[in-house]
This record gives sequence, C-alpha cells and structure tokens, in this order.
Amino acid sequence: MAPPPHSPRPRRSGPSILLVLVPLAVLILVAVSVGSWLQYTERQAKDTVHTAGSRAADRVDVEAAVQSVDAAAGELVLRVRVGPRGALGEEGGAAPVADLSLQTSVATLSDLEFEAHERLAPKDLRVAMAGGSISDYPFDTYDTDVEFRAVLGGKPVPVRMLFSNADPLFSVSVTPPPSDQEAVVALKLSRSGSLLAFAVFMMVAMWALASSVLLGAWYLTTRRQGLVWPALAWMAATLFALAAFRNTAPGTPPIGCVMDWFAFFWAEAVIALCLIVVVTFGIRTALRAADTQLA
Repeated sequence: MAPPPHSPRPRRSGPSILLVLVPLAVLILVAVSVGSWLQYTERQAKDTVHTAGSRAADRVDVEAAVQSVDAAAGELVLRVRVGPRGALGEEGGAAPVADLSLQTSVATLSDLEFEAHERLAPKDLRVAMAGGSISDYPFDTYDTDVEFRAVLGGKPVPVRMLFSNADPLFSVSVTPPPSDQEAVVALKLSRSGSLLAFAVFMMVAMWALASSVLLGAWYLTTRRQGLVWPALAWMAATLFALAAFRNTAPGTPPIGCVMDWFAFFWAEAVIALCLIVVVTFGIRTALRAADTQLA
C-alpha cells in the first residue's frame, strides 16, 4: 500500500509579513527624518555669525571663532582675524596704517599687538571660563565674555566683532550688549545636542546591559543551572566592555562625573555582584550534584 502523500507546508501569508515590514519602514523613515532635522538645526547654529560693535565706515573688524573648548582646563581657544576698514587700513584691509593694539577683556589671557604697514596674520587667544564644572558632564555649562577695544596710532577707534563657533562638542549662546566703540559679547557654553544625545544613550545602554545581566543571573540561580561557562564569560565580558564603552564618551569626561553616578558606577556594581552570585550558586549546585552522584 502506497504511503499517503505528504501534505504541503503552509505558506506564510503576505499580509502578515507586511504588518511587520511597513511599521519598521515607517519607523526608520521617521528616525532618519528627525535625525536630519536635528543635524540641520545644529549645523545652522554652527554657521551663524553674531555681530557686535560699531558699524562705522572707518573701523577695525575682528573675526573671532571658537576653535576648541577645554572644559578640564576651564578655557577656550579663540582664533582672531583682524581687518582694518576704510581709512584705518591699507592693501584692502590687510595691514593697518599705524600701530594697532587690540585690548581684550579680563577673561582673555593676553592682548594683541600689530605693527604698522605689516600684514595681519590670524592669532589664537586663550579665554578663561567660569561658572561651571566638568564633573557635571554631560550637563555642564560655562560662562565667559569676549571684548575687543582698538587703539590705532595711540587713539581709540571703533571695533566690530564677527563671532562664530567651530567646536562641534559645544554650543554657544551669544548675548551682545549695546556698545559704540567696543565690541563685547557675553557667552554661555553648553554641550552640543549631538554630544548630549549620545551621552544619554550611553547611560541608557549601561542600565540596559546591567538589567540583562541581572535577568540572566536570576534565571541561572532560580533554575539551579550550575556553572554555565558561556553565561559567566558573557557576564565577565560585559563587565570589562562597559568600562571601555564608557571611555568612548566624547569630550573625555573625568571619573566621577554625572554620567558615572547616574549609570556607569551602578551598572558595573550590578554586573559584578551578579557574576559573584552566579558563581557562588553555581559552585554550590555543582557540589550538590557531585555528592548526589557519589551517594
């Protein structure tokens, strides 16, 4: 008697796959759209040039751009390009007609001096910051001010400052107070949106990894699985990988910052404790199983 023919396997219906793929595609599209908008907004903020000071025809233009912010040292590096306009300059503003001195604010660590008829080269200034601590990373903020007063040939002349920010790790809020002869801006510096988003993601990921290790330890101990070496290797690898992951945080945060106390320290403690508990229970379970076999 011939065996009955095998019944064909049921095919998965198309709509059931579409119910998964369509929401996934929509989620990806929304994520990319939101990310593109955030990146464009941050890029526009970086490209914004703030103007402060005089608009007289005969003036000294100062282009000041933040190159880098050293939160640990409490200072920023400002690249300055100077251009005398109108009757104050020659060679199209490439050189001053007399000795030019740019006096700066108290927060700036030095003044600038330029000789008459010499081409003006860009110079870097170090500006001290106040009002914040790097231990608040990634929520630390700082305050400072940048001011320029120009003296040409021994006489004060009007100044206009064009301020911008080129540091990708910090965003700068600029407040230009009114001034006629001087160019002054008050600055408030905080971590950039992309850095803040990544730091928050790191804290969430640390807690997620610690929670997964905790669930794995609960399963192994309640089910009396003994010494499961792959699970122990995964827990130990997570313990050390988390420290390496923490060190990838942009801006080199110091040990003991907000990110550590909010997530890293506790995640490491949970993982280490779970590893110790699993090993202890695993050894006890293995010894009991060995005693049972001998009996």
